[in-house]
Amino acid sequence: MDRQQEFVLRTIEERDVRFVRLWFTDVVGSLKSVALAPAEVEGAFEEGLGFDGSSIEGLARVFESDMLLQPDPATFQILPWRGETEQTSRMFCDILTPDGEPSTADPRNVLKRTLAKAADMGFTCYTHPEIEFYLLKSQEPGPDGAPVPVDEGGYFDHVPGGVAQDFRRTAVTMLESVGISVEFSHHEGGPGQNEIDLRYADALQTADNIMTFRTVIKEVALQQGTYATFMPKPFTAHPGSGMHTHFSLFEGDSNAFFEAGSEYQLSKTARQFIAGILKHAPEFTAVTNQFVNSYKRLWGGGEAPSYLSWGHNNRSALVRVPLYKPGKGQSARIEYRGIDSAANPYLAYAVLLGAGLKGIEEGYDLPAAAEDDVWSLSSAERRAMGHDPLPASLHDAIRAMEDSELMPQILGEQVFEHFLRNKRAEWQDYRLQVTPYELQRNLGIL
Repeated sequence: MDRQQEFVLRTIEERDVRFVRLWFTDVVGSLKSVALAPAEVEGAFEEGLGFDGSSIEGLARVFESDMLLQPDPATFQILPWRGETEQTSRMFCDILTPDGEPSTADPRNVLKRTLAKAADMGFTCYTHPEIEFYLLKSQEPGPDGAPVPVDEGGYFDHVPGGVAQDFRRTAVTMLESVGISVEFSHHEGGPGQNEIDLRYADALQTADNIMTFRTVIKEVALQQGTYATFMPKPFTAHPGSGMHTHFSLFEGDSNAFFEAGSEYQLSKTARQFIAGILKHAPEFTAVTNQFVNSYKRLWGGGEAPSYLSWGHNNRSALVRVPLYKPGKGQSARIEYRGIDSAANPYLAYAVLLGAGLKGIEEGYDLPAAAEDDVWSLSSAERRAMGHDPLPASLHDAIRAMEDSELMPQILGEQVFEHFLRNKRAEWQDYRLQVTPYELQRNLGIL
């Protein structure tokens, strides 16, 4: 037994932890949980905990349903919202086959495989997400059928006596109590919309943190009598919720994206990484923007990027190179602005990193940066500059992913097939719906 496992067992005993929750996700990123009695934790470390994988979306077929949960002791945390009495803790799990091999269908393992490939190329990947969400008065819609936000605030607004300020203060305190460092928190552009930015961490830890973050935000909202949603576009007239993520690759202690004196201080490695992301973005958009509603955000304005472009400090670009701070070469990074807050972070980071690494491997050339506001250009101007559009709907994204050679390599055939099957079913359900828009527009005149 290693030191981390011993630390977990000792902490459970000393803190009188009554329940240990084992967390993992299905293929679309829904959090799954099973509670373990403290006496069973040592056995779970040694042998794993058996469960029926065929009941979880995307994990296993019925005839190979036996799977094992292997708790990762490095992710052990007490859950503060469960109270001081009968304390509850959690650990994220890796999913194993009955013979103890990592499951190819485990989203966490997909990201681990991609990070292992990066390590083989000499890189460590760090990420920093800016997570947006809406705070609503309740899950129930208002009289007009639209959600009801907790306030009418806007970007960076300080709302006196505001519900959102109290909410953010409580949420940030709770996040930090489970080991998640927060860099910024503020009101975003939409009414009731908030953003909390997590501090840099390696990509696997960030993905674990995002899953915990969503749970904390939902729990704090419920405690305060409100409702938090990570739906990409809950309001027609207000901005959607993105999860802009900053990426950097390090070679040892040195930032591989930084080169003093080059254009924008970007190294050849960084330029090839961006080129890989831009080339393969249409193929992975179904993963980074995985719901029908995601495309209302991408194509609904409000600073959501819709075209394949990159730029220096250009917020209309899909990939942005933030302003360089003199003397801060270690902070060189790129920001991918397409991903939304509802993505499965394990798969989303795997495909983004995998596409960037492909650009480095193959030596992709980076097209010219977009100097203009890409949204204000005409279609002909965008075409002339090579700013092709991202998929316009989940259906288009599915088609682009189906035609990809790279996505099944990154995701593995099983996750690739299960994910596409889930998304095809969602699109089929959606396109059969007769919406209120159609009834309002057509029923009285046709």
